[in-house]
Amino acid sequence: MPQPLNSHLLRRGRFSESGRAYLVTAVVYQRRPLFTDFRLGRLLVAELKQAHDLGLISSLAWVIMPDHFHWLFELRSATLPQVMKRVKSRSTLTINRACAAHGAFWQSGYHDQATRAEDDLIRIARYIIANPLRAGLVEHIGDYPLWDAAWL
Repeated sequence: MPQPLNSHLLRRGRFSESGRAYLVTAVVYQRRPLFTDFRLGRLLVAELKQAHDLGLISSLAWVIMPDHFHWLFELRSATLPQVMKRVKSRSTLTINRACAAHGAFWQSGYHDQATRAEDDLIRIARYIIANPLRAGLVEHIGDYPLWDAAWL
């Protein structure tokens, strides 16, 4: 599997801090719009929910777009790389099984941004869940099935 040219730069300076909120984005390999299949999107949702239920993170908001996802969470008992490795590897297995496929599902790496104390997490969550509106996928966020926020 070819690596994106600068994927190693995504890891430079990465630091995990328990109790800090992070906004992460992961992209499907070759940007295939596989999450237009609601069933596959729900398999990814199950993995996000399990990370929350296990106490690894506290999930604040997420949206699953056709070829990527955005997720805002606060770290609890795991590091950022541990959370992302778990979610990406487990979702790869379940989604590939559901599609009778094998091989890479996600692009290597992920983009992450640590929030600062003064950041407004609700504003960030609104920005995340408005992605389907900005992409023109729906006219009302309530019409898009693959998102959630803790403040609802």
